[in-house]
Amino acid sequence: MNETITNKALAVKESVISNNGNGEHQMLQTGALPISTSVSNEALIAEERRLTETETEVGKGYIGIRGYLRLFKVSRVIAMLSLYLYLDQYTMHREQQLKQAKRRMETAERLTRAAVYGEKLYAVRSWFFHRFLLLLRSYFIGSESNKEVNQQRQAIWLKDKLIELGPTFIKIGQSMGTRPDLLPLPFVIALGELQDSVPPFPNEIAFARIEKDLGLKINEVYAEFELEPVAAASLGQVYRARLHTGEEVAVKVQRPNLEAVIKGDLGILRSVAKFAERFPQLNENADWSGMLREFDVTIHEEMDYEAEGRNAERFRESFKNWTNIHVPKIYWNATTSKVLTMEFIYGTKVTDLEGQARQGISPEKVNRLLIKTYLKQLLEDGFFHADPHPGNLLVMADGRLAFFDFGMVGRIPAELQSKMIDAFFHVVGKDPAGIADDLIALDFLKPGTNASAVRPVVEKMFEFHLNLKLKDVNFKELTYDLADVMYDYPFRLPSNFTYIMRALMTLEGIGIVTDPEFNFFETAKPYAKEFMLRREGADFRKMFVSKLMGRNEEGKIDWDRTWKLAKMAFKTVLNTGK
Repeated sequence: MNETITNKALAVKESVISNNGNGEHQMLQTGALPISTSVSNEALIAEERRLTETETEVGKGYIGIRGYLRLFKVSRVIAMLSLYLYLDQYTMHREQQLKQAKRRMETAERLTRAAVYGEKLYAVRSWFFHRFLLLLRSYFIGSESNKEVNQQRQAIWLKDKLIELGPTFIKIGQSMGTRPDLLPLPFVIALGELQDSVPPFPNEIAFARIEKDLGLKINEVYAEFELEPVAAASLGQVYRARLHTGEEVAVKVQRPNLEAVIKGDLGILRSVAKFAERFPQLNENADWSGMLREFDVTIHEEMDYEAEGRNAERFRESFKNWTNIHVPKIYWNATTSKVLTMEFIYGTKVTDLEGQARQGISPEKVNRLLIKTYLKQLLEDGFFHADPHPGNLLVMADGRLAFFDFGMVGRIPAELQSKMIDAFFHVVGKDPAGIADDLIALDFLKPGTNASAVRPVVEKMFEFHLNLKLKDVNFKELTYDLADVMYDYPFRLPSNFTYIMRALMTLEGIGIVTDPEFNFFETAKPYAKEFMLRREGADFRKMFVSKLMGRNEEGKIDWDRTWKLAKMAFKTVLNTGK
């Protein structure tokens, strides 16, 4: 999978692709590169030995004294975060402790006097510990008047520490930034701003990686190569090059030390997670083991550039009839799991309003096109680009919207799409009770939670937003309000919604930059109706028609819902004809 590009690298990339179509740095003939002239067995062995030594040296950082030091640094950050989360919700924990103490005392009174004395002694010890935790809470959390300020301070501390710990933890922080069920809102906001901040690795190592993986000399694959990377991030870096057949390409090369770093850090994190399981109270609000398993799968998918290429081709197939969408061509003869060669695209970022204006392109039209593509991906294809930040979206000179970086993708099964359609009906119908039921049906409640106890909370929250006109509802504000509810009540964000929420919030951010009057719901509404009314696929059509007809499990027809659909279809037809 691909990675989020650093702000610095994005600036370089933007200047490269914005300056009259030519890069700041000239591409050199590959035949002139020192590595291209290394043709003897000794030279080739030396290249591979240097690459291997680089990877091995990183691995040494996880054994011996350096390994224990790394373990200490990681453990300290996790321990401080766990303690902070526990203290943040200490009032709830204290109530549970008092209830348990009361039940134990009732049991002790039915047993012996010694048991009663034992419980009283335990209560005294518990009181002193309670006072100690209150002091800690006062220091870390503060009072209600300054709690938010302290949370923001702690969130910045966590973000800085994750950056200090390096690529693995930057990625983890980015994932945690989409988990409002685990962290308070200031943490979600701070971690959502995390960007990779990693310097490029030496060209000699990158070229050795290319030659080792492709099994060819670099001058046998590329005629020209730019020595300055156009982007560098935690998983790899990107160069501009030209093939012998004349095509200009982007070459992404994976960091040689990546596998060692990921393996070493995951080993440390597994040890910490195993230790944390001994303290269920500190582990209560955050399923670190579950997050670790999810991250392990995600990061290894992101490291497979061949999978990224296949994702790009699947995306291109989904939009083959859309003349205004472009996906770079993958050159498979120069692509492996660690090297990706694809068409180089020139254009302006979707948030570069001045650049689009110079080319006579309407940013508002681009933004509407972007929203429409995502509704197609979510409601029709069930396969979507999960990282739509501005560095992965370019507006070409002819107005086409180009998508990059398909390492991070999401998949939505038909059943989940059906439930999302139900939720859309309830949003359009301004039905907070229905939305509450949707959250339950979509598995937003933690296991064992009494749904009836939290339903009124969700209904009350949505009533405020749904009483507004649709154009006044801000998706990010709604999401942040929901984040507070999810953290304070027994809600969780299902793993299959992590990418969806991240993508939608990013899209709204792009839309607001593009158009200050932009509203996600107002913009998405007509397109959502359109896609909902024309779903393709024989297997899904039967199930969807049943949904459209409003049939419940007993086969009865919900005429109210069917009437709403008929009105929606009629309005859609009228709008299409305009």
